[in-house]
Amino acid sequence: HDIFKPQLKAALRAGMGHNLKIMFPMVAMASEVREAKAVLGECIQELKSEGKEFVSDIEIGIMVEIPSAAILADQLAKEVDFFSIGTNDLSQYTMAADRTNPKVAALSDAFNPAVIRLVNDVIKAAHAKGRWVGMCGELAGEPLAIPILLGLGLDEFSMAPPMIPVAKQIIRNLNISKMVPLARKVLGLEQPEEIRSYVKEQIPFMEDLIG
Repeated sequence: HDIFKPQLKAALRAGMGHNLKIMFPMVAMASEVREAKAVLGECIQELKSEGKEFVSDIEIGIMVEIPSAAILADQLAKEVDFFSIGTNDLSQYTMAADRTNPKVAALSDAFNPAVIRLVNDVIKAAHAKGRWVGMCGELAGEPLAIPILLGLGLDEFSMAPPMIPVAKQIIRNLNISKMVPLARKVLGLEQPEEIRSYVKEQIPFMEDLIG
């Protein structure tokens, strides 16, 4: 609490006049979110008692980067306003492969069908509770992943600035309704390279964008 509460209070104070979202990282289960929200409630009460101004209209979210959070997404969706799927960590924890170790890094490929299926499960669980889902990490800015993620219903993409023009061009040239069957097909494929090849086959203009 010695570090956590000052950070939350600073965010609440700095959020005055802004659209503030608070996102808790490395969440594994719903009880952790409830604990974090309780601390946030304490911060709000303390700021009130101190007579300090702070933002009151905030959205609470979590990073989904641990497989247990993806599996328990239906429970977690009851506690938050949004999810942000962190595909870098989710991939390596799902595949038990450290992406910084060159000997096993290939196993943590975010195009792995297990990771794509978890992403699908998270989006479905969130939407069932009326929550929105974003994604950060390399997959969100990967051109070949964009059609899949649109088909799965991802609401928000977060990516490195250099990737934004390419992502916009891809999205503008896609019929999102046609991405739904594409994503459904991808969920049945077995290898990351099968997934990449299938997207290239179904969306020929992608080759010109990614070389």
